This record gives sequence, C-alpha cells and structure tokens, in this order.
Amino acid sequence: MQTVKFSRVDQNQFFQTLRKRVNDYFVQNNIRKTGNLNLYVKTIFMFSLFYVPLILMAVGLIDGWASILAYAIIGLGTAGVGLCVMHDANHGSYSKYSVINKIMSYSMNLLGGSSFTWKMQHNLLHHSFTNIYHLDEDIDDKPFLRLSPHGKKRSYHKFQHIYALFIYSLATVSWIGVKDFRQLFHYNRNGLTKEQGYKPWAVGTIMTSTKVLYYILFIVLPIIFVAKWYIILLGFLVMHLVAGFIITVIFQLAHVVEGTEHHTTDAGLQMENSWAIHQISTTANFATRNKLLTWLCGGLNHQIEHHLFPNISHIHYPQIAKIVKTTVKEFDLPYNEYKRMGTALLSHLRMLKQIGVA
Repeated sequence: MQTVKFSRVDQNQFFQTLRKRVNDYFVQNNIRKTGNLNLYVKTIFMFSLFYVPLILMAVGLIDGWASILAYAIIGLGTAGVGLCVMHDANHGSYSKYSVINKIMSYSMNLLGGSSFTWKMQHNLLHHSFTNIYHLDEDIDDKPFLRLSPHGKKRSYHKFQHIYALFIYSLATVSWIGVKDFRQLFHYNRNGLTKEQGYKPWAVGTIMTSTKVLYYILFIVLPIIFVAKWYIILLGFLVMHLVAGFIITVIFQLAHVVEGTEHHTTDAGLQMENSWAIHQISTTANFATRNKLLTWLCGGLNHQIEHHLFPNISHIHYPQIAKIVKTTVKEFDLPYNEYKRMGTALLSHLRMLKQIGVA
C-alpha cells in the first residue's frame, strides 16, 4: 500500500511538549485516559434510544404509521451509539480493559456496519493520512461528491454544495449495503487485512452474519409482526436518513472546512510537516462551548484533540483542549476553530462550492 513519510522535524519539539503536559494532567489529577461513569451512563442512554423503540414495537405498544417515528428515534440512537460508544471502543479508549473495548467495538456491527472496515478506514487510513488524497478514504471521490481539491472534477460538482446534505443522509445506507463488502475485498486484495493480523475469511463471516441478523431484526420481523411492509421500509429509510445525516455532518465539519489543509501524494511521498503538526493543520473544532452538543456527538466537535490523542476517551477532550490550545498558541501553530456549529456548516458548504469549481 502506498504510504507517506512525515517530517521528523517537530517545530521546537511541539508534540513532545504537548504530550508531556497532557500526560501530567492525568497523573496529577489521578484520572484514567479511558472512559468513566459519565461515558457508561451515556452508553445506556444511547443504546436505549437504539433498542427501546424496537422493543415497544415488538410488544405491540407501537404499530402502524407510528412505527416511522420509532424508526426516527432509532436513527438518533444509531448516531449516538456510533459517535459516543463505537468510536471510543474502536480506538481502545472506551475502557482500560482491552476485552471490553473489543466487545463494545462490535456495536458497529449492531448498527449494520463492520467494526473491521471501520478500523481500517478510520483508525488506520484516516488518522494516519488525514486529508491526503488517495490515502485518506474519508475524502476519496464519492458518488456526486468531490471532497478534496485534488479529486476528479465533474461538471455537476459545481452544484454539490446544494445537494451534499442529502447525499450525506444516505451514508449509513451505504454502510449496511455494498460499501463494507467492497472495502473488505479491497483490503483483502492489497494484503492489508492479513498485514493487520486479521483472517479474511473470519472477518467476512462475522460481517455477513451480523448484517443478516441486522436485516432480520430491523426489517423482516417488523414486517411480519408490526406493520405493513411499505411502512416498515419507509421507517427504515427514515432511520438511516437521520443517522447518516448526523454522523456525516459531524465528521465533515472536522476536515472539509475553510482553513484546513488538503494534500496529495502527486508531488512525492514526503510530507513537509511532522505528523502532529499535519493533524492540527488538517483538522478543525466547532461549537466546543456547547456542552449539550459535545455530550451528544461524543466530543467529536473537539476533533483536533481527538486526532492528536485518539487513545484518550472523548469525555476528557474539553479538559485537555485547554492544554492543547495554550501549547499550540505558544508554538505559533494553527488552531482551526468555529465557535458555532452553524458557522462551521456554512464554511463547509462554501468549501464544497470552492472545491466544486476549482
């Protein structure tokens, strides 16, 4: 697999200084870097959003057209579990116990996705090669979307800032469909699956079986016992429109906004900056003072802190952000931040417009 090399020159040892300060914070306050009661309570809440409506349908308390509202709530739960539980678990920051992290990482499979392909795309490729076209799959060319100024341009991209939000709503539909299988085939073919210590047949078996169970639980059984097939299919679509929109917007506002850098390997495989400086140059925060949003989106509005310290649970980001911000300013480095989510969203749409015509 093509890769890049980051500069070994860290501006006045920025990251060493920052890492020491962050580590000192946890030591001095006798705090673990992983999750705590706050995260576990949030887990119960998000799984309740995900499963309680389904249970109410199963026992007959919700049926008919009311099922669509139930599915919409399940969509909120899907986004909540993905952002607040699965994400930490797949980064190994949910718990200090690796077995618990592994178990909770399979919450991605409960959502109809694949823990394995998520780890490959997100942990390995996105976090290693953030905003580097052809390596960071998050900014790869998507159907009808150009997310990198280095991507292939089509005539319709000049309108992408108008229709992008609708396309985002279909993101989790892709998860539960062909995307995971296509990615697994790609990772198997280029040897990445085995290189990362996984057995292709085992990964494929787990992914296929959990998807079949997901379809049975959220489509087949409700059609049999709850409501007519067209109501259930409409509700299922609404569920994914809600989940896809929330999850995709949260992640897009972190990297495809004005002020973040985009790179390509066309000019060579050597990056100008060190890995840490590359992360803060390609990443942005938004609405970090909004405590409710921070709680609901798994702290991923603190994306700079997450990219610098992905092994630290998101519940600690508001605290360590103070350290990061001070240190970045001290070393005269960029710190991309939007005070409000709406401001970040408008910046994202402007960026899409620029990319679409550049």
